[in-house]
Amino acid sequence: MTIPARAYWLASPGVGEIRSATVPEPGPDEVLVRTRYTGVSRGTETLVFHGRVPGSQHEIMRAPFQEGQFPGPVKYGYLNVGVVERGPAALLGRTVFCLYPHQSAYVVPADAVTVVPDGVPARRAVLAGTVETAVNALWDTPPLLGDRVTVVGAGMVGCCVAALAARVPGVRVELVDINPDRAAVAAALAAGFAAPERAARGRDLVFHASATSAGLTLSLDLLRAEGTVTELSWYGDREVTVALGGAFHSRRLGIRASQVGTVSPARADRSYGDRLALALELLRDPAFDALLTGESPLARLPEILADDARADLVHVITYDGE
Repeated sequence: MTIPARAYWLASPGVGEIRSATVPEPGPDEVLVRTRYTGVSRGTETLVFHGRVPGSQHEIMRAPFQEGQFPGPVKYGYLNVGVVERGPAALLGRTVFCLYPHQSAYVVPADAVTVVPDGVPARRAVLAGTVETAVNALWDTPPLLGDRVTVVGAGMVGCCVAALAARVPGVRVELVDINPDRAAVAAALAAGFAAPERAARGRDLVFHASATSAGLTLSLDLLRAEGTVTELSWYGDREVTVALGGAFHSRRLGIRASQVGTVSPARADRSYGDRLALALELLRDPAFDALLTGESPLARLPEILADDARADLVHVITYDGE
């Protein structure tokens, strides 16, 4: 017996479509999840949509439950919140998060889902994967009491980093972006805001999440001597140019990578499950609702991903009636 479902597929670069799918009955150690919401990871999913995942990264960039291959056809996505309809008694009826693509129902191993805590709305829980990225970034380069922290790039990753850093006692956070509308989001996250030309200098830490060469160059310019930029952007197949002349060496500046595919070595005793569970606990904070700036049914997902002009932070896909 199979269960009907609908799923988003990238048929080829620039061409998305909704396809019918069939889901098998769950086995003894599996769960059947009925999706309530998925989130569009605008940065990564836009690169996938346009076929800009370099060949050398095809395996590394695979989502946990991806079907197909880059550049397409491929079923890609990883921010899924649903309700367990069948499976172990302890999970029945529970709202869960899973790193699953945009699909109305699916079967996965029971240990692939994480229960959403009571007090975290299902819609907000689509941010769990992105908050997990922010947790890893702050484990890689943790702010100290009283630090001056800047986040360059007010997309979904940058905003999540700013939200968490602003909750460290004594830390002052400034969010920098070319879009002045992000000022209201920064205020909701208890962070300051500045356009690039007005950004504060002499910062102890800068987290870069704009995915632009200009943003990375600015991030270095904002540092105090011996300061560090933590690079969170993923550029796909784009080349990045950054000036490492001038004061880069004399001021002993640093650039380090942070990548969610590996738990930070600074927390080597924590598992991926520990990190995701922490991210979901942090989402009890209603301030994160400021990042949910658009909502559409699954049928509209192909046009949402094709619209490069959209300024959504996180677009939520709904599954009512699917």
